[in-house]
Amino acid sequence: MEHQKRVFRGMGTVITVEVVHETPETILDEAQKQAQLFETRFSANDPQATLSRINQQAGKLAVPVPADLFALIDLSRQHSLAPDSYLNIAIGPLVQEWRIGFADAHLPATDKIKTLLPLTDPENILLDHRQQTVALKQAGMQIDLGAVAKGFFADQLMAYFQQADVKAALIDLGGNVLVYGDAPRHADHSWRVGIQNPFLPRGNFAAALKVQNKSVVTSGVYERTFQLDGQTYHHIFDRQTGFPLTTELASLTIVSDKSVDGEIWTTRLFGQSPQQILSTLSSLRGITGLLITKQGELLYPREMANLIETVG
Repeated sequence: MEHQKRVFRGMGTVITVEVVHETPETILDEAQKQAQLFETRFSANDPQATLSRINQQAGKLAVPVPADLFALIDLSRQHSLAPDSYLNIAIGPLVQEWRIGFADAHLPATDKIKTLLPLTDPENILLDHRQQTVALKQAGMQIDLGAVAKGFFADQLMAYFQQADVKAALIDLGGNVLVYGDAPRHADHSWRVGIQNPFLPRGNFAAALKVQNKSVVTSGVYERTFQLDGQTYHHIFDRQTGFPLTTELASLTIVSDKSVDGEIWTTRLFGQSPQQILSTLSSLRGITGLLITKQGELLYPREMANLIETVG
């Protein structure tokens, strides 16, 4: 068995894939190909992507979509409608107006935001399960899957690895890490996943998690920002105001079996208080995590303690 690693750009980030396999080059070639194909269906910024076609037909026609895209929209819509959820895949009009993370990011006029808010109701994403179609009820609506797509892809890619008899693998989609099998570099066979220190440059870790066959997803207010007149605006929006969330958190990390679950819960919980988040994490089955407050506190449920190898 041979251990190989490949780094390439895709899905708006740097993708790192490691595999242990008899023919790792073949596996890595397919992984890169799958990332490119996934982006052609799930991107909200590529006008040729299937998701973009749904947005282009807002207020007009229902669009037939592939089964995997339909499944992700269905799952994400359910979580967007959950009580007290800060996930909202109908947030697209606000994302495109603010453009945070892009060169043309700007502060929209308050009146403009008020006109966009009625277009961000996930109830108006209409799904036909029999026909496998998606329709947006109002013209101007836009689905944005940026909060969940990377996790969904990581799960799909890992399923392919397992079918291809990969013995061990790591998928890193820029803050979204999924590992499988025995880590080749550690005697205890556990992978180490660093949790970025949100107050220091990239590569400085506030904690390291020791995991096997798990996903580790981190979201933070430091990831994509826009600064104007001394004010910093981050990319996680409040569906009630149309502005970035007011939060006590610097980052939130979710540890779960499936990567898409990590993506969903980092966003669902981000607007809650640290105490509420810890309480919710303790009640969820198979899902735990840790959070770093803007004051630099690292907080986590008791069951997380055995996963943390180093802190500070």
